[in-house]
Amino acid sequence: MEPREFFESLESTVDASKTAGMKNSYLFEITDAGTWKVDVDDGTVKVTEGDGDADVIIRASKETFDAIASGRQSPTTAYMTGKLKLDGDVGAALKLQKLF
Repeated sequence: MEPREFFESLESTVDASKTAGMKNSYLFEITDAGTWKVDVDDGTVKVTEGDGDADVIIRASKETFDAIASGRQSPTTAYMTGKLKLDGDVGAALKLQKLF
């Protein structure tokens, strides 16, 4: 799945019960694909294309993002091998597993 398709469908595919109580924002910078901001607010997910302030900035190549989103690669392994880079609140980043 292309990153654009993933982010365009994210609002309707996230299980609100899994994100209940979360109040975090994430900026995904996907090389050669684009930038998306994901705001999670107590079960509600809103996705906008483009930059913005966020608790965590996540940077990855299109290939790495696809492998993580499809479940072929662990986000932890991608981070530990330098394929996924994080800036900001690492605790908030760990909560991302609820979105995938």
